[in-house]
Amino acid sequence: MPLLRTPAGALHGAERRGGTAALRACAPRKPRQAAGPPHPRRTRPCPPSPEHPLNPLATPTPGPTRSQPRFSADVAAALKQAGWHPGRWEIRRAEQWADELLDHRTADGVPHAVFPAAVEAWAEFGGLSFDLAGAGRDVARTPFLLDPLRGLHLPRTLADLGRALDSRVAPLGEELHGQALLAIDEAGRVFSLDHTGEWFLGADLDQAVSTLVLGTCPERLHTGASPS
Repeated sequence: MPLLRTPAGALHGAERRGGTAALRACAPRKPRQAAGPPHPRRTRPCPPSPEHPLNPLATPTPGPTRSQPRFSADVAAALKQAGWHPGRWEIRRAEQWADELLDHRTADGVPHAVFPAAVEAWAEFGGLSFDLAGAGRDVARTPFLLDPLRGLHLPRTLADLGRALDSRVAPLGEELHGQALLAIDEAGRVFSLDHTGEWFLGADLDQAVSTLVLGTCPERLHTGASPS
């Protein structure tokens, strides 16, 4: 899997303002002011994992085996409180979201991408809201919402990330009341995009939800050339 070759985080803010800048490196911006203390993940990213010093996508962490529970006790409790249960499958609403996204384009015609991994994620987890706060294992926990329409007006940002990853990318939801966009690609990998950059939350949605609920440190995507 190639590295993330170009940064898309700056365009997350640009597109929200109606800009059409091309994907490119930008000068660092001042952190966005928000109520309460700043989110440590945005201001003090964890050091890269020794196993993935440049690209966390190169070797995804294996998911749980059949002998293990799907979620840890803490994550399962948060999911239950948010309204999730085993077998949850709201496919009709997921298809409605897909139709609404496909009907939306930017002024210059950039469309959304819709694909099976995204629709399946929306069907099982769409509409869940997690009201989190306080210290996590590594970083502060923040609220997040799994609703793809939170990214309705950001198809260009998602398309830029998709080109960098060589994969189509669809909206998944938001963190911190819109300060970060959650996205999913065709392989089911989950990312968070904010004004500081792009973050890899997990090789699938189970891992991503666990990362967010437990407050474990995500891995930042790095720019660079593809490995030879």
